[in-house]
Amino acid sequence: MSTPLIEPVARLIEAFSRLPGIGPKTAQRLTYHLLRAPDAEARTLAAALVAVRDEVVFCDLCFNISDAPTCPICRDPVRDPRRLCVVEEPLDVLAIERTGEWRGRYHVLHGAISPMDGIGPERLRIRELLDRALAAEGSGEPLDEVILATNPSLEGDATAMYLAERLAGHVGSITRIARGLPVGGDLEYADEVTLIRALQGRRAVEEVR
Repeated sequence: MSTPLIEPVARLIEAFSRLPGIGPKTAQRLTYHLLRAPDAEARTLAAALVAVRDEVVFCDLCFNISDAPTCPICRDPVRDPRRLCVVEEPLDVLAIERTGEWRGRYHVLHGAISPMDGIGPERLRIRELLDRALAAEGSGEPLDEVILATNPSLEGDATAMYLAERLAGHVGSITRIARGLPVGGDLEYADEVTLIRALQGRRAVEEVR
């Protein structure tokens, strides 16, 4: 006969299990780790969770995470305001920033269009993106480029196509991030979709030297 969990432990396990990627077993391990951890460690975690809710907001302009009404990237005068990279989530901004290759600004959609999950354009920050493009066009300085950097999935592709249709004629150019084989990857382990896209995105040998 199993021993019933006391309420605080059961509540914490349930709270952890609601997080993405964490199943019941992992939730239990995390809970029992905190029970065995020093008091300071548990209280530091609790304080960090409260701080995230109280101090972190979404940027009024690009909807990336921020500690002020406007995020550091949008406040940076060196970043090119006429070039936007559209991504699905704030974590995608971090990934692109790690490359050091992009010096424009961002727009975070907070998801992708997914009719199967009941997520339509109105659930995302698409209206705000279109407003940014139209406002720039109305000011006489339209956006030079919008990069659609949504994920290489059915939902990401559908979102990119939808945005391309809505932005057409209002911005200088609309591009989509290239996709194909990862550096160091073996052909035998690549899936068919990746190989097809790698073949479709092929360039002349002279171009890649």
